[in-house]
Amino acid sequence: MAPRELLPGQRAEIWILYVDSGERRLRWASSEVLVEAPNWHADGRLIVNANGQLFSLEADGDDAPSPLPIHGLDDLNNDHVLDPDGRHIFVSDSGTRHIHRADLTTGEQVQVTGDDDGLWHFLHGVSPDGREIAWVGLTFSEDDGVRTNLFTSLAVQAEGLAASPGRHQLTDDAFPDDGPEYSPDGQWIWFNSERGSAEPGHAQVFRMPAKGGHPTQLTFDERVNWFPHVSPSGCKLVYLSFPTGTEGHPENRDVILRELYFDSGYRDLVALPGGQGTINVNSWSPDSTRVAYVAYPFD
Repeated sequence: MAPRELLPGQRAEIWILYVDSGERRLRWASSEVLVEAPNWHADGRLIVNANGQLFSLEADGDDAPSPLPIHGLDDLNNDHVLDPDGRHIFVSDSGTRHIHRADLTTGEQVQVTGDDDGLWHFLHGVSPDGREIAWVGLTFSEDDGVRTNLFTSLAVQAEGLAASPGRHQLTDDAFPDDGPEYSPDGQWIWFNSERGSAEPGHAQVFRMPAKGGHPTQLTFDERVNWFPHVSPSGCKLVYLSFPTGTEGHPENRDVILRELYFDSGYRDLVALPGGQGTINVNSWSPDSTRVAYVAYPFD
């Protein structure tokens, strides 16, 4: 899978949003490099991906992104999540179609999903204790087309795996599911799904018990809602809202970042040109006050 590139006249802009006040700060911009999916490390760095690789920059600095080499992997997609230990990161690699755990200092990595389960593995969440990962398993067949279901498995360090250790399938149906992410207390998996509507593409926000159970729908509007991210405090949730009628999570759309109130609806935080790459992974600051995101405007 070839990495995305900027279109003529387009820029990639990394923004810092203060959620309560709505204040925004442009952190870095480029008309040459398409960056995606910020993570926010506890040490103050943002980690993004571009051209199949990882890069880091200081959230409150003025440096440009610098490379974080991962040995043996050069086709990373935008599904990367930090290990709670602060020393490792979990990444999805389009070349191997597997999830790997990499050392942020040395770049050494090991594969943590199994070789023969017949799935394409897309990472989205890591449990608060770092022992499990939550991911999307994708299959394709001529009869069923593309199907995506949700799984958890152990985040073990072992190579040559025949199957993902401790694998537990959370969903097993034809509803498109994506973006599974643990709540900070580890009790819930938040995700987006089309299971609440008969209209193709009409994804909404859901959550379900982390050990499996009945999904509960949390958004009920006409827009298409993806990638729910809960703040480290557990008190706030931001998600990406696409225009009505959108199918999947495409690039170059007029989207809205929204905050979900757990008991009283939502509010719009910022409208922007974005979509794919804007907040595919959790990008909350450690103190739960800010969110990093990427916009893709045209001149």
